[in-house]
Amino acid sequence: MKQLADYHTLAGKSLLSLQDLTKEEILSILELAAELKSQHQKGELSQPLAGKTLGMIFEKSSTRTRVSFETGIYQLGGMGLYLNANDLQLGRGEPVADTAKVLSGYLDAIMIRANSHKMVEELAAHATIPVINGLTDLYHPCQALADLQTIMEHKGTLEGVKLAYIGDANNVANSLMIAAAKTGMQIRIASPAGYQPIPEVEEKAKAISADPEFLIITESPEEAAAGADVIYTDVWTSMGQEQEKQARLSAFQGYQVNEALMQAADSAAIFLHCLPAHRGEEVTAAVIDGPQSAVFQEAENRLHAQKALMLAVMKK
Repeated sequence: MKQLADYHTLAGKSLLSLQDLTKEEILSILELAAELKSQHQKGELSQPLAGKTLGMIFEKSSTRTRVSFETGIYQLGGMGLYLNANDLQLGRGEPVADTAKVLSGYLDAIMIRANSHKMVEELAAHATIPVINGLTDLYHPCQALADLQTIMEHKGTLEGVKLAYIGDANNVANSLMIAAAKTGMQIRIASPAGYQPIPEVEEKAKAISADPEFLIITESPEEAAAGADVIYTDVWTSMGQEQEKQARLSAFQGYQVNEALMQAADSAAIFLHCLPAHRGEEVTAAVIDGPQSAVFQEAENRLHAQKALMLAVMKK
């Protein structure tokens, strides 16, 4: 593994979006994640973050985010402190800036899974320790890092990889657009009218990439999937959108990832999903549980990618 000094550009740095990282920094994190995964599989665990504490703030419940971060910081020798938003003064009206300053005196880093991206930006602006975005309404960068690691494991590269995202252009899709722009992938997003990427993120992604055709937005799942190396989808109704479920079920008819859509992709294409999944809605059981699916490898990689990220930003 590289010496930690090789990651000095990330020490003390926050990650709110993959826009915050250069291409070289993203690839360095992925290289470190691969090495940490190899060590984990061999049982060769070290504790470079001994004595460090990660505060984990949750406004939204989670399976993968909580377990991967809490397990990851423990395996690195540190401690994860679970902080439910209802247990913090932040949830009782304390200014975000005050919470950031107080927690900076106690902790070595903060991971937050929140509703508002603007609130997380404010938290990071006033904190003197790294703040990691575990999910907001706008971005999910830690998921994207695990996605990139999984693609690298299957394709050996990111440059030129064709990724098709089918469904709701949500925070996951936003992060994948930025990831593609940063790493040289091509991305096609197929969403119905009213559920396509917001112009703000689309413009940011296009400003990053040197390839004017790296991003295609369409209403046709078949157009997006044609010849793709990776097919990706997410739930049609995310947490907090339950009241929209019936409207969304209607809007996304025809956007299910099924065997026919997978056949439109490259024969060696893999299927990814950030989970949880609703079999029979956005994806069929035959696809998500089939031989092209890498979703559980992808889920495991949340642990390794986040360990690499924590090590890079928390180790002086």
